[in-house]
Amino acid sequence: MFIDCLMENLPHAIVVAEAFPAKENRVYEKSVIGKFVFESFEPAVFLAFKTKEKSSISRAITQEGLTVEQHVIPILNDEQRAIAVLIQEKPVERATSIKEDLQQMPFALIEHVVEPNLQPIPIVSDLLVESIILTNQDKKVVYSNPAGSRFIKELTGLERFDHIVLDEVLPFLKEIYDKGDDVFVLEITTERQSFIVKKITIRGQHDKMTLLIIQDLTELKLKDNELMMKTFAIREIHHRVKNNLQTVTSLLRLQMRNDLSAANASAFQEALNRIYSISSVYELILENEDNAEEKVDVIALAKKIGHKMMETAHAATIQLIVQHDDMQLFCHAKKAVSLALIVCELLQNAIKYAFVDREEGCITIQFGHDMDMVVLHVADNGVGMQDATASFGMEIITRLVEYDLTGTFSIIPSEQGTHTQIQFPISEEVFILND
Repeated sequence: MFIDCLMENLPHAIVVAEAFPAKENRVYEKSVIGKFVFESFEPAVFLAFKTKEKSSISRAITQEGLTVEQHVIPILNDEQRAIAVLIQEKPVERATSIKEDLQQMPFALIEHVVEPNLQPIPIVSDLLVESIILTNQDKKVVYSNPAGSRFIKELTGLERFDHIVLDEVLPFLKEIYDKGDDVFVLEITTERQSFIVKKITIRGQHDKMTLLIIQDLTELKLKDNELMMKTFAIREIHHRVKNNLQTVTSLLRLQMRNDLSAANASAFQEALNRIYSISSVYELILENEDNAEEKVDVIALAKKIGHKMMETAHAATIQLIVQHDDMQLFCHAKKAVSLALIVCELLQNAIKYAFVDREEGCITIQFGHDMDMVVLHVADNGVGMQDATASFGMEIITRLVEYDLTGTFSIIPSEQGTHTQIQFPISEEVFILND
């Protein structure tokens, strides 16, 4: 019986207590108190911590390389947090005898042996991409699977390496052997390659053997670096797009300082609002440095655009309300640009036409969802729309909704003011996190 606790700043657990039966042989030859427990070796322990439920595994590898049956029970405090786990381990008896020519191999490697018509027996480790290397108490290689053989050949150039002292030809493994723990995991990086090395000490009747399981991380590291470089490149592009949009905005504002008619000034302001709406998408993406997927918070985007437009329109007496019922709606950059322009156009129409000859008013933006559809309502309590005449703004809205969002745009009859509705499907590019 053992009690394990999670480490505070490490992804491991540690054995804090143990007890053995007085009348039976101990499973462990020596105490394991203070030893690290790794998730890759004892998944049932970490599953109990995560789920707060009992878990079991029929064949687990102990700290000393023996096969046991393991049962784990979480220990909860008053706040129902798993502060420790209680573990029971029983040795697993061998159900079948082992052939004489396999007697010298560790039981853990040959638990399941199939002998169809007495043909050569394939060892499971031969099928693994991980390197499996077994050394004796003198650190000499006594077994390696095909991946392990390739691993040693590639790094040493040796064609034959049976009974070589492994840490002499591969010095970076010396740290693994020097660690006294029977089970140990270490990430090693050389000049050209990176590895995760797992060590399991297996104690036999006459000597102690060491099993190394080596996973090559080199290609994965290269892909991570490539992905990181691409992410930096994309963020740099977003920076440049945002900066270029700000430059265009500055040029338009300079042009507006010239003597313009009221109609021309209004057209310039509408263009500035559209540019700001697009720029807001890239600002929200760049605000989150961990935003590798380039997802945009649609609610935050609508608020950002709305408050800016109310400010530039000097519509202090018009109230803007954004309702979303705590819905977290996100979309990718391309869809976000379309939504930004749609919100911009609908707000511009409301600000421009809804409150003529009126001092006060209210515009409501409401987000919701129905089944697999996102529903966006934009309504005002203004004078209302007598006829839905075609305009450049309406054309922008219709095209963006139908072609970019594959949705529908409609004007809903209302007793007061104008009420518009947009529906578009939830997809891989448009998603709700708390649904």
